[in-house]
Amino acid sequence: MHETTFVMSPKQTIREAFIEASSFLTACGVTEPQRSAQLLLEHVLKLEGAAYYMALTEPFPAECREPWEQAVSRRGAGEPAQYITGEQEFYGIPFEVTPAVLIPRPETELLVEAVLTQAKRLWPQGAMPSGDANGGDGALRPLECADIGTGSGAIAVTLALQAPRWHVRASDISQGALQVAARNAAANGAQVAFLEGNLLEPFAGGWLDILVSNPPYIPAADIDGLQREVRDHEPRTALDGGTDGLGPYRLMMEQLPLLQAPPRLIGFELGQGQAQDVAELLRAAGHWDEIIIVPDLAGIERHVLGVSTRIR
Repeated sequence: MHETTFVMSPKQTIREAFIEASSFLTACGVTEPQRSAQLLLEHVLKLEGAAYYMALTEPFPAECREPWEQAVSRRGAGEPAQYITGEQEFYGIPFEVTPAVLIPRPETELLVEAVLTQAKRLWPQGAMPSGDANGGDGALRPLECADIGTGSGAIAVTLALQAPRWHVRASDISQGALQVAARNAAANGAQVAFLEGNLLEPFAGGWLDILVSNPPYIPAADIDGLQREVRDHEPRTALDGGTDGLGPYRLMMEQLPLLQAPPRLIGFELGQGQAQDVAELLRAAGHWDEIIIVPDLAGIERHVLGVSTRIR
């Protein structure tokens, strides 16, 4: 087994330190070793963008040696770079991440895009006449949106920033995740209300126009075969979707009667090979007249949306 304690060679330039760390991480079997080395180097040196590249020929700062060795050693042992730096960008927004939350993935940005696109189609004004819901004078009311299993808050915060007229709430069963999500909302100036509870339970008795969720979807038996970065470091409760990975989707469909009415727009992220099964769950529920499957950038069917074009 390769030694996972990194000791930096003396008197190096920043570029040489990058090359040495990349080689070490490669030998440790780390995925994307060069990308990891750059992320950690930018973090330790507190440099980014052009400033980082301009500094490559400079001597490596002596005061940064110990934190650099610690960071590279942690990455070599399999810890995700985002947990070491404490940050991951999502939709161009910086998000704090800790081991209490799943690291936001780029493909989830496509779910946010799809929800925003379909919402604009359903509600061109960005709000809803109150009379369409429970009777009323026809005045516009904010759209009610819920992010189920919010984790870091990436989806909820991004939607709140992109659609500031919406009333965005988010739930999670993990108190630790909700604390991280609340800090992310505050840091980015997003108005989001956070609720603790299992899936739709915190919204019982309420009204939702939009429901979006990236729930746990890994079949329990597959978790041990995941990359060590995911298997050993990301929260299992955010990964384990039950026997076939579809448990949370079934439960959310069963919980829909908790709401005053089914949401007109629902959007799910899911795992490879699950799109048709999740689409069938939505069809069987009978609340949405359009079922849309959205592939990710690799062509994998990654998101399923249900759209009701009928005004309730």
